[in-house]
Amino acid sequence: MTTQRQRLTPTAEPNGRRVTILDVATRAGVSPSAVSKVVRNAYGVSPAMRSRVRAAIDDLGYRPHAGARAMRGRSYSIGVVVTDVGSPFQIDVAHRIAVGLESTPYQESITSGGTSATQYRSRIDALVDRQVDGLVLVAPWIDPAEVAEIAATVPVVTVALHGTTTDFDMVVDDEELGARLVVNHLVELGHRRITLTSMPSLDWEEGFRLSHTARRDGFERAVRAHGLEPDVMDSWYSEDAGYAATLAALDRPQPPTAIFAGADIAALGALRAADERGVHVPDDLTIVGYDNIFAASIPRVSLTTVDASGAVTGDAALRLLLERIEGREQSVQYVVAPQLVVRGTSGPAPASR
Repeated sequence: MTTQRQRLTPTAEPNGRRVTILDVATRAGVSPSAVSKVVRNAYGVSPAMRSRVRAAIDDLGYRPHAGARAMRGRSYSIGVVVTDVGSPFQIDVAHRIAVGLESTPYQESITSGGTSATQYRSRIDALVDRQVDGLVLVAPWIDPAEVAEIAATVPVVTVALHGTTTDFDMVVDDEELGARLVVNHLVELGHRRITLTSMPSLDWEEGFRLSHTARRDGFERAVRAHGLEPDVMDSWYSEDAGYAATLAALDRPQPPTAIFAGADIAALGALRAADERGVHVPDDLTIVGYDNIFAASIPRVSLTTVDASGAVTGDAALRLLLERIEGREQSVQYVVAPQLVVRGTSGPAPASR
């Protein structure tokens, strides 16, 4: 499903004539090219001029003519492809991009590509066919070689794809550091039986990795650094999958004393499973998530998690994409620094109480 934000129609002059860029320039006392720069959010415009032009645009109700923009080679639309509309973190990122576009002439088109490479690519192709000016691909479920191919025709920024490339920009969380923060926290609390619920890696994840693989790698390195053996359960980043994985872990002869769910949405399922089994959190079982979605901060949930900041991620992705659209050619990788947020679902291991 694709959603697109609609903007108001242009305001006409009393004589019925459409407001033009020349009208705005006259009202603001600047050149038409200066108005164009402000409309395009281009570089080289002083704050004072930008404010003056924006005031004139608001006063006159000016909106760029879609047909004229297309003739100049721009549609003033941005495509955002998420993997799963059920992922709160991905929706946080997409929402932040939409909010950031409100002060620009661009409109966003948000669509879900799913976890089928064929479907994800078809969503991208549909947006490219609509002549979007740029793409933000959140956790792209396709081979990075295809992303590079797409980036040769339209500016691309990826989110949650780790690797090195000169073809497109990347925004990533330092997942390995985030996982290490969790493991260190749990070991300090006396936990030795720590289980990570993760997702299976894809065939092409060698030179490039998606966020769940980076978190798994960070977890495995961190537990080994503490002299422990990694315990990883392949699951999925969903509430139901987190629930099922936790039930399976609790049924083991030696169940874990701590579960590190690879995403907050899975951690919510882990909390439901513990409650169903009468396992008290954190007295009997510690549960930690990743992402710091809004639900994690609700007092009744109070989930210990890693803040990957969807707001910072979305802001960075949009900024990099607009820079690309304006002509920057050198690739950039923006790394978000994770922070551990300790709340009520983590506590000392039962044996160490």
